[in-house]
Amino acid sequence: MEKIVKIVKKGEDNSNLLYWIATSETNRLINLEQIRQEVNSQKYDIGQQFQRVYSIAKRVSS
Repeated sequence: MEKIVKIVKKGEDNSNLLYWIATSETNRLINLEQIRQEVNSQKYDIGQQFQRVYSIAKRVSS
């Protein structure tokens, strides 16, 4: 397989925009979720769980 590289100036290549316009909303959301998971795993290196936050409040008796 031969790799082909095309160099274009910013704003001149509309292929990315045309791809997303042609894709259905469902596939856009699926792709967005996949990208989100990849970014979170690379950046934060944690699982999908929510982190628990505990706060302790001192009750003042009157």
